[in-house]
Amino acid sequence: VLLAAAVCTKAGKAIVSRQFVEMTRTRIEGLLAAFPKLMNTGKQHTFVETESVRYVYQPMEKLYMVLITTKNSNILEDLETLRLFSRVIPEYCRALEENEISEHCFDLIFAFDEIVALGYRENVNLAQIRTFTEMDSHEEKVFRAVRETQEREAKAEMRRKAKELQQARRDAERQGKKAPGFGGFGSSAVSGGTTAAMITETIIETEKPKVAPAPARPSGPSKALKLGAKGKEVDNFVDKLKSEGENIMTSVGKRSTEAAKVLAPPVNMESVHMKIEEKISLTCGRDGGLQNMELHGMIMLHISDEKFARIRLHVENEDKRGVQLQTHPNVDKKLFTSESQIGLKNPEKSFPINSDVGVLKWRLQTTEESFIPLTINCWPSESGNSCDVNIEYELQEESLELNDVIIAIPLPSGVGAPVIGEIDGEYRHDSRRNLLEWCLPVIDAKNKSGSLEFSIAGQPNDFFPVQVSFVSKKNYCNIQVTKVTQVDGNSPVRFSTETTFLVDKYEIL
Repeated sequence: VLLAAAVCTKAGKAIVSRQFVEMTRTRIEGLLAAFPKLMNTGKQHTFVETESVRYVYQPMEKLYMVLITTKNSNILEDLETLRLFSRVIPEYCRALEENEISEHCFDLIFAFDEIVALGYRENVNLAQIRTFTEMDSHEEKVFRAVRETQEREAKAEMRRKAKELQQARRDAERQGKKAPGFGGFGSSAVSGGTTAAMITETIIETEKPKVAPAPARPSGPSKALKLGAKGKEVDNFVDKLKSEGENIMTSVGKRSTEAAKVLAPPVNMESVHMKIEEKISLTCGRDGGLQNMELHGMIMLHISDEKFARIRLHVENEDKRGVQLQTHPNVDKKLFTSESQIGLKNPEKSFPINSDVGVLKWRLQTTEESFIPLTINCWPSESGNSCDVNIEYELQEESLELNDVIIAIPLPSGVGAPVIGEIDGEYRHDSRRNLLEWCLPVIDAKNKSGSLEFSIAGQPNDFFPVQVSFVSKKNYCNIQVTKVTQVDGNSPVRFSTETTFLVDKYEIL
């Protein structure tokens, strides 16, 4: 059993110490103070024993990385753990000095906790420790994205309401000037000061609901000049042009429709709606070989009608890559394992109404090259002062359909624009960011491969890392909801599904 892990000075002063069992501060300080006195400089070994404990240590410049263990602990496993501890410290500290260790003490303690739990070594490597301590949460990103969308919608609604109120107030003021009652009240209110102004405001506000409908236009041909009605006159002019067959495009209208497209829910959104979202994070080597691929997926359930709050989702999982599935704690795990159905542990309870609930998530982590959805082969070759770059893509997963694919190739700065040879698709040269963006609207089974050739002054290393982005309406792991039924009576329920497959990171280094 591992009792404690500490970084101490040559004199035995503790800088950072993490105890994995109940120990007092005086005891750990005493053990570490005794440690330098026990070492014999003549002997070459990495452990020293007392009657009660064993010290396993490794020198690090002016410091020691020390593990304090029981005497019956496995020394080979402890040495392996010690090596991992020693590799973790340079990850967080630029220099192996006392003040640097003190500055990053909490980062080190969090990392130590990932290596050892309750005195026993966890089966983790350095990359996993880095991932765990970063605490990058997919659920948090989804929650933030949903919240930002809701905030944008609320702001747009607020602006619209403000415009309506302003317009209604103007209409009320115009009507007030015409009506004799308002005129009399307004003229007598001059001497009344602030109080009268407040009363006028109140009357205008109360009159507003009656005035809100558009007043009937006078049939007479005469048009008097109206102050403050410029917007209305322009609208009337635009309407006339439209009636005469002119095609009018306004930039504001265009922007608002684009925003509406982004914010609007799908047209066929049923009372039971599901979002199936997957995100991929992938890193490949330029000479082939998958360094790491991690994919996270989730099914979010949104119910907008109380009638369908007690339901079960029938999930069809045709994945053959070894995806790890995890259900929500309130979901009946036995039912899911035996019948591939998602239902609540207590069938009498209902799913929440009008909120997105994550009911199932999955994760795939692999270094298997055959799992790469889209392979990118970038081949720069020097010729004199310039570099000829050939880059090609190939879709490995033919069931996928990738949309809005952008393959971004970095370019050396200050050498001008690249000379494009052959290209499938289109390209954009971003001189400000020194990027060549290869744009492909669709990559699918019919258009599974393509290539681009260009030349520019530079070295082969200048064209990496290549980054890829795309969206897809088909998910990578073949997990779908095929049917939704009610808990009582098993009657089928109409539902809609929205599937997205997005890129978190896709790099060829």
